[in-house]
Amino acid sequence: MAKKTILDFQSMVSKGEKIVYLTAYDYLTAKMQERAGVDMILVGDSLGMVSLGYDTTFPVTMNDMIRHCQAVRRGAPNTFVVGDMPYMSYQVSDEAAIANAGRFIQEAGADCVKLEGGGPRILSRIRAINEAGVLVMGHIGLTPQFMGQIGGYKAQGRSAQAAMSLIKQAQLIEEAGACSILVEGVPTAVGKAIAERAGIPILGIGAGSGTHGQLLIYADMVGMYDNFTPKFVKKYANVGEVLTGAFAEYVKEVRENKFPVDAEHTYKMPEEEIAALAKLLAEKE
Repeated sequence: MAKKTILDFQSMVSKGEKIVYLTAYDYLTAKMQERAGVDMILVGDSLGMVSLGYDTTFPVTMNDMIRHCQAVRRGAPNTFVVGDMPYMSYQVSDEAAIANAGRFIQEAGADCVKLEGGGPRILSRIRAINEAGVLVMGHIGLTPQFMGQIGGYKAQGRSAQAAMSLIKQAQLIEEAGACSILVEGVPTAVGKAIAERAGIPILGIGAGSGTHGQLLIYADMVGMYDNFTPKFVKKYANVGEVLTGAFAEYVKEVRENKFPVDAEHTYKMPEEEIAALAKLLAEKE
């Protein structure tokens, strides 16, 4: 399978083909997603909650993101990989944003970076990263790095005026040079309106069926992350339940001395060597 490029995604949009987008944070998950035919993988700062056990994404560092992105790239060498710019890796200055975006490309082999927000400061960062030769994806709507300002993990754009503000943000982000935009946690009508007016691919997560593609956090869709489940998630499996059951069975069998079974799960030794070992042990004693 050849890795898709931004030109392929633009072609998919023009043909009405949906772009399939999932998060991954490790080698094995990325490997399985590539086998399944996923078009695009996001190494999201959501790894802070899903993989590192934080309550929010704020503690995630660039080094965290680079290490996980490297693992994903090794697992999915033929998939378009997006590195998520963590909190404070781009907000301070254009120069810092360029340097950190460059790390994703140079150290982790990412194809694109993503950053949140649509205000003047963020537009400057998008423009600077793009002019430095790095593909950049915007992210508007429910933006976790701005949760203090938006009042938590709440749907955005639910009034006509708020929707118009998001539509305008998307247009400004496109004008700043973004190659695509992720729209999160907005009503279907808003996601559709943004996609219809865009000249770049619009990906949705909780933005309805009118966007050009869909993203989900993989741990949500397979039932591994059970701290909470957003309204827009469909569970395609309950891997968490399967794993918990397997671990519990292992605990039980080890405690009851039912595992390992020597005839099945251990290495054999020739009888003459066993006899020789017994003799050597006897001599030592």
